[in-house]
Amino acid sequence: MKHTKLAFALIIILHLTACDDGDDGSQGIEGSQGASGLNSLINHDALTLGNEECFFGGLKVTSGLDSNSDNILADSEVTTTSTNCNASPVTSSGSSLPYSVMRSDIDNGAIPGNFMEIRNGGFGSDMVAHPTEPTQFYALTDRGPNAVFTGDQGVGKKFPIPDYTPRIGLFELQANGDVKKLKDILLKRPDGTEISGLPNSSSLGGTGETPYDADGNVIVEDMSQPYDETTNPIKLDDYGLDGEGLVALSDGTFWVSDEYGPHMVHFDAEGKEIGRINAFSDDSRNTFTLPAEFANRRANRGMEGLAVTPDESTLVGIMQSTMYNPSSAVKVNNMVRIVTVNLTDGSVSQYLYKQEKTQNSQSGIVALSSTEFVVIERDGSFYNQTPSAMKHLYKIDLSNATDIETIATSSDITQDDDLGLLVGGKTLEEVTLDADGWTTLSNAGITPITKTLLVDLVAENGYPHDKLEGIWLINDDTIGVINDDDFATWASGGVLEQKYLDAGQTDIDSNRLYIIEGLDLAL
Repeated sequence: MKHTKLAFALIIILHLTACDDGDDGSQGIEGSQGASGLNSLINHDALTLGNEECFFGGLKVTSGLDSNSDNILADSEVTTTSTNCNASPVTSSGSSLPYSVMRSDIDNGAIPGNFMEIRNGGFGSDMVAHPTEPTQFYALTDRGPNAVFTGDQGVGKKFPIPDYTPRIGLFELQANGDVKKLKDILLKRPDGTEISGLPNSSSLGGTGETPYDADGNVIVEDMSQPYDETTNPIKLDDYGLDGEGLVALSDGTFWVSDEYGPHMVHFDAEGKEIGRINAFSDDSRNTFTLPAEFANRRANRGMEGLAVTPDESTLVGIMQSTMYNPSSAVKVNNMVRIVTVNLTDGSVSQYLYKQEKTQNSQSGIVALSSTEFVVIERDGSFYNQTPSAMKHLYKIDLSNATDIETIATSSDITQDDDLGLLVGGKTLEEVTLDADGWTTLSNAGITPITKTLLVDLVAENGYPHDKLEGIWLINDDTIGVINDDDFATWASGGVLEQKYLDAGQTDIDSNRLYIIEGLDLAL
């Protein structure tokens, strides 16, 4: 009722104003022209994949008054902005990476009478964001298809593709969620020849892993001749890498950490070695040298993760599991070392990480700041076969942890040239093996890094793979992860077989990209 009366009153006022005659009944004086009204403009902008505001694309709507009447909504005229971001095109089951088949003529030990595929593939040892292209990432292979085997020359590995060259792949996420491989970068020696994945000699970290071919024959320098320790020895490669950690720098070069030395190797944009860091002071290839205790890595559990600080000044490497320091007697342990190397002067720091379960694996690390990182901690189980399988991402902080390189020596705390810091005459690995070992370290002034659970991938999406190994930092709340499919190759009792995800042996493991959103990664 109120609105009706008000409208009626306005009509009367307007009528009187329009019909205001003079006293003599003549037409009144015409008023001055009022100012023109401003137009309201609205823009609709489609956002493409990789956009900073909506990584998976979407629609951005801006509106405001056209203050200069040019029918164009300038940035200064925008008063309201809203975005409608697309959902991730990568489903909860992940997106497969492309692969080719290298061999399909080997008997599948898992299903007698069938052949297996050895796939290339294998791009799951690590992944890292492209420094400038937001929809692209690099992924790393390890030494190539291999499986545990014991032959005439002792314990070692079968290499069904013995001349395989470890490599970096460049991949791109597509708008529909598919993953496209753009190129391979084969890793090379300083002279430009391609490296292999065969083991190093013992002086450079080799642990006596004998290489065998698919038929169980020891791989020697001349495969047309029988093995002879002097005239036809086992074939090794001191440039060979079992790559596990990957860094891509803004200058186009790469750093790769591995499980053999461990080595940290610098490659140019074409994959040629241009520098190296390891724990062997006699290695003339070294730019800088790691503390000697890192040579005591556990076989197949070397420097599994590698990151670089955002200013690209410092490499940060994390060992996969407890090092055999001083021996394999410390194997069932929960202590992992993190090492940082300043790329300007080679200065080193070390920190300790406490695992959730003994013999877990730290298999990836990426930097959020100079002291904060995201790390992978996992076991080796398949969720479909072991419901308690653990695949976690943690946010860690080094700032409150003790740099063990700075610990002052005393009567109880000493330094050993080969074993590093000792507490009460024991290595740190030996100390943490004791039930009260972490308390002993605390009493010695050593504090481990702090950690916060970011996401449990098994709880999040029933992550089915055994090996969660690579992290792609997309933005402040989104991460991509990848698994190592081992080139779809496995072995039981030294017999090569296809690697399956399910007990029914129908689902062959493959590299898959998963996207996790809604994470708290902001600093």
